[in-house]
Amino acid sequence: MTWTVAGDPAEPLDGRLLPLLRAIAETGSLAAAVARCGLSYRAAWGLLKEEQARLASDLVVLERGRGARLGSAGTRLVAGQRRAEDRLGRSLPDLAIELATRPGSSAPPPVRLAVAASHDPALAALRDALPAATGLALDLAFMGSLHALEQLRAGAVDAAGFHVAAAPRHAADPMPFRRLLHARRDRLLRFVDRDQGFVLPRGNPERVRTFADVARRRLRFVNRQRGSGTRVLIDRALAAEGVEPAAILGYANEEFTHAAVAATVASGAADVGFGLRAAAVEYRLAFVPRLRERYYLAVRAQALSAPALVRLIEALQGRVFARIVAGLAGYRALGAGTVLTVDALGS
Repeated sequence: MTWTVAGDPAEPLDGRLLPLLRAIAETGSLAAAVARCGLSYRAAWGLLKEEQARLASDLVVLERGRGARLGSAGTRLVAGQRRAEDRLGRSLPDLAIELATRPGSSAPPPVRLAVAASHDPALAALRDALPAATGLALDLAFMGSLHALEQLRAGAVDAAGFHVAAAPRHAADPMPFRRLLHARRDRLLRFVDRDQGFVLPRGNPERVRTFADVARRRLRFVNRQRGSGTRVLIDRALAAEGVEPAAILGYANEEFTHAAVAATVASGAADVGFGLRAAAVEYRLAFVPRLRERYYLAVRAQALSAPALVRLIEALQGRVFARIVAGLAGYRALGAGTVLTVDALGS
């Protein structure tokens, strides 16, 4: 599939642009996106400048210390690409149905499910891997866990992804999330369990095991943004160790995804980060585990029988999702798709 800029003659967009924009949307970082796409930072920056000038519209917005996000033109391009892929993906199945049934019949459009969620590579892969035959399309937006749950409470989305420690030390651990959920109104879908810990240069040369090590050795830290589930874990770990945030060099340096944290460490711009084992493995970095956490999808109880959620639960319990999780280090899908009450957060 090729996109062209209208003109005389029409000129195609650089074929590297759409993969780069999609990677930026998923990682929230230009550094992480170029690593995923196999481009140099310089080449990617030049590509974006050239195409933005040609389109006279913002493709990407870079904010110092805040990562990268799609601009208005970039958002429209990525959305258009996904719609085109969806229609193309349905064209051959539709043809098969037409050949087997009476003329004029066609397959119904996919049921769409709006999901706001804390960044997770398994969720992104599930969105991209859902076959047209399931009749389900995920409209996925990544943001902090607290923001995602606020979106669900406001009725802006159908599901919200968030994560908590799998075995909280005391009942207060999940409270920032629990206060945004209602026992009667909401239900939880088990999604995955995953490992979080320190992300470090290969070989862990500074022998980091605790946040006290990070503070004592004055290592450059890359943090996650406020409102993210991982930021909650980081702040609780600091408090448990008696380490003041001000003692962490780079505490105010925030990134918005696990991939962006790993890419920052891999580039040498930071000495240590905190994130997923899967991100550390992807960037060939060292990983020191600190906890296993549980990722949930919060949904409305009354919507559980709706076609979109029925198909999502079937997908979570199916082989495609099992293969996705098997390919991610530190992940387990035990019980994926199980429906739980909100009280499960305290167990």
